[in-house]
Amino acid sequence: MARVINTNSPGKRRKAHMRTSAEILRHLSQQREVNQQTRDMVAMLVYCLRGVDETVEESIRAWEKRGYWKKADDFQQKWWWASLMADAIEELLRDEKWDRLPATMIKLYPHFADIQINKLTRDPADWEGACSRLIGDSSA
Repeated sequence: MARVINTNSPGKRRKAHMRTSAEILRHLSQQREVNQQTRDMVAMLVYCLRGVDETVEESIRAWEKRGYWKKADDFQQKWWWASLMADAIEELLRDEKWDRLPATMIKLYPHFADIQINKLTRDPADWEGACSRLIGDSSA
């Protein structure tokens, strides 16, 4: 039997979520007013940060299973911010506290500083309707 290689690794998915988040931050920095597109981008940012957190948890479980406790702990410390920021941004969105958006974005920028964006590759249709999905997720 041949070895199965998973090409959709947690690291690859985490990198994609980080790239999408970085592009959304770029788009948000160019927004002058809060409109539906802004709400959708902020909601998609929540989904991306949750995705980052999920990949971190997946990696940690794999390392703990092999007994790499120190590596798992260090990795968790490096990425603790993703879950916290996802919760904070979701609260901002649900409570319509748009005056806190710039300060929140400033807190996020250092985590995306190493991502170079020479060309925007994400389609704005990717986050269309994300706000209504996010609001609908918790009300169900």
